[in-house]
Amino acid sequence: MALWVLIPVKPFREGKSRLATVLNPEERERLNRWLLQHVLQTLRQVPGLLHILVISRDPGVLALARREGAQTLQESSATTLNATLRRAVTFLRGRGMQRALILPADLPRLTPEDVEALLDALNRRPSEGTSVLVIAPDRYHMGTNALALDPVDNHEFAFGPGSFYKHIAVARQAGRFVHVVERPGLAYDLDQPEDLSLVAHIFPQWQARAVSGFAS
Repeated sequence: MALWVLIPVKPFREGKSRLATVLNPEERERLNRWLLQHVLQTLRQVPGLLHILVISRDPGVLALARREGAQTLQESSATTLNATLRRAVTFLRGRGMQRALILPADLPRLTPEDVEALLDALNRRPSEGTSVLVIAPDRYHMGTNALALDPVDNHEFAFGPGSFYKHIAVARQAGRFVHVVERPGLAYDLDQPEDLSLVAHIFPQWQARAVSGFAS
């Protein structure tokens, strides 16, 4: 069955706004470019992933995605993440998508093994024909850092505050079997200034600013 990996991405200059106290706009753009490239290059190391779709309204995001071998879908205007995903699912179901894996573009520790763990869980079900949801929480067990659905039909996305528990509640109400996958590469997204330690091996010059709290 066709599986698509969906990666919704904000414009490079708009992403990581919470880091504005420690990184200037050009630096945040560099960081966002590296994060997306890292996720795409990680996915390319997973056997059998034929359909990777990056969704954005930023032409720079889409151009980078295509250079990394991904397909792209242009958003026409700013909208919520949940609305973006609903539209993407509607668009792709007409092109044969039956299963979906939704990943953010800010997982600096993501490995091919993390993605394979999600796909393995998606293929496990208590009985034939059972609908499945696979979810990976963030390190605080509040947000959702990966979400996989088989089939993709009839799931209401609930990204936002407390989305981890909301997605599980929606899935169980719909009769889906739920797998929770907890791995460091999926748990650690980059959101707060102190999280710059996750990319210190790439951008060591920003480490001191993460402590002091001021951009140069």
